[in-house]
Amino acid sequence: MALISVENLCVSYETKNGLLKAVDDISFRLEEGRSLGFVGESGCGKTTVGMALMGLLPENGKVARGRILYKGRDLAQLSNEDMRAVRWNEIAMIFQAAMNALNPVHRVHEQVGEAILAHHPHTPQAELQKRVEALFDLVEIPRERMQDYPHQFSGGMKQRAVIAMALACEPRLVIADEPTTALDVVVQDQILHEIKTIQQQMNISLIFISHDIAVVADVCHDIAVMFAGQIVESGSREEVFETPIHPYTRLLLSSYLTLDGDRPEPLAFSGRSPNLINAPAGCRFYDQCPQASSTCENSAPEYRQISPTHRALCSVVP
Repeated sequence: MALISVENLCVSYETKNGLLKAVDDISFRLEEGRSLGFVGESGCGKTTVGMALMGLLPENGKVARGRILYKGRDLAQLSNEDMRAVRWNEIAMIFQAAMNALNPVHRVHEQVGEAILAHHPHTPQAELQKRVEALFDLVEIPRERMQDYPHQFSGGMKQRAVIAMALACEPRLVIADEPTTALDVVVQDQILHEIKTIQQQMNISLIFISHDIAVVADVCHDIAVMFAGQIVESGSREEVFETPIHPYTRLLLSSYLTLDGDRPEPLAFSGRSPNLINAPAGCRFYDQCPQASSTCENSAPEYRQISPTHRALCSVVP
């Protein structure tokens, strides 16, 4: 059985202009110890997926339909109190803005320890100290820096501290939302290596959210490509990279650079992402797709199963 299985998830936001369907009928599953990357442009709904799984949607957001089955238990049906017991104990999140995730007036080690005490308030002080030290060792922050405040940490160290907080209660699933945003490429590579190593050492399941398909491919076993609130293609890393089907996936793959120049021929697209308050009846990528037919404009595409693990939401795929 999958660690987490999402079925027909729909998430909407109440706005002054109407109901915005940020996530529309997506389904996926993640096995124990595997990693799944969500990739797509800003506003496609990938962060909303993570926040829905954590039960952290803003007040104007709600799960309108679907199930979020974690170990067979539907998280979408839990009360706020029950969901608080799941967060950090079972499912944790690495937020993209590390400085915003740390309290500037408390020492870093206190904040890591607070995550443990929130769920295990009777932890003896000596044991708490050992666990915090072990977490600092795990993310490679020197113990002599434990007494520092967040402003005394570099960007990379802040991100490592946030990772330590996410791992504080030994969760089985970690959601990493753009964890290398605003970091330079050298530090980014270090953080990505850290995440991969920890995931393997602790055998945790990982959902990795990014706009960069090359980064996702470096970290994850499987990839889900999102556009305008939908998963337009999903499959193993090898399937999505070596045999991309959906035109949007091919656009993403043509946009990243390599040092040896070995990349797909750049593709030219025009048009804009659709308005999700009044989503089109047909394919949401219609305006930008060079392969679109007249059928695509008015008829919603259906998933085509390319292999047992590879599928694409497209009416013109072979």
